[in-house]
Amino acid sequence: MKKILVTGANGQLGSELRELSVHYSQFEWVFADRSVLDLSDLESISNTLNVIQPHIIINCAAYTAVDKAEAETELADVLNHQAVAVMAQWSASHACRLIHISTDYVFDGNSSTALDEEAPTAPINVYGQTKLSGEQACLRENTEAIIIRTSWVYSRFGNNFVKTMSRLMQERDQLSVVNDQIGSPTYAADLAQAIMTIITHTHWQSGIYHFSNEGKISWYEFALAIQEIGGFDCLVNGIPSSDYPTPAKRPHYSLLDKSKIATTFGVVVPGYRESLKTCIELIRINSCN
Repeated sequence: MKKILVTGANGQLGSELRELSVHYSQFEWVFADRSVLDLSDLESISNTLNVIQPHIIINCAAYTAVDKAEAETELADVLNHQAVAVMAQWSASHACRLIHISTDYVFDGNSSTALDEEAPTAPINVYGQTKLSGEQACLRENTEAIIIRTSWVYSRFGNNFVKTMSRLMQERDQLSVVNDQIGSPTYAADLAQAIMTIITHTHWQSGIYHFSNEGKISWYEFALAIQEIGGFDCLVNGIPSSDYPTPAKRPHYSLLDKSKIATTFGVVVPGYRESLKTCIELIRINSCN
């Protein structure tokens, strides 16, 4: 029986993979949080992997505090870059397959068309730069690795835009949300399913792939959809990014082209509204329990 190791097990994607794992009992699953596999301790990573001996690694762990990364550059680089290099080295030398999760933040946001995997990278913040360095190290150390770039991830687990908006829309009369950053959200459960579609596919095709839900929207339009689907009585105002300054710059346009992952592995890419409805319903059920 092949063993799948999921890093970042308590994050949004790791939690969704745990939910999904019951449908893939042909695998032995190991869900590793920081207490099991501490990616900030570079010396210990290979030793831990030697003990676990996975056949497949799904690396969901990352430093994702985009604004804090501007000050915690070194820690962000260790988690998003150097630790990935170590995992890639280990997986290459142990015939272990590696799926590494990356981000739309590797782009500068100056495009006006959906970004495919060949689009030039040019990060505009520390988080994006460390994730790009991680991608480069991953493919340098393990040419058989698969990298999946994703964007605007949300889930019923963890902290995310959908849960924050749902809470604020019940607490406040009105909200302001930026309307000039364009992309598409990703329901982590859909990304988890895409990963399992790849793992169970007849052919392993290494390289970089893009995955998010279908749809081209701004954060403001995403908030309006949350308001409508959630049935919240709150006025949502669209504002320019200049009215909401943050320590880290955000790309203005990061819509991902998903045609490669769909064509190569037959991955189904759901529309963002249907996935958002599913997630909001699950959040509601969880809050009632």
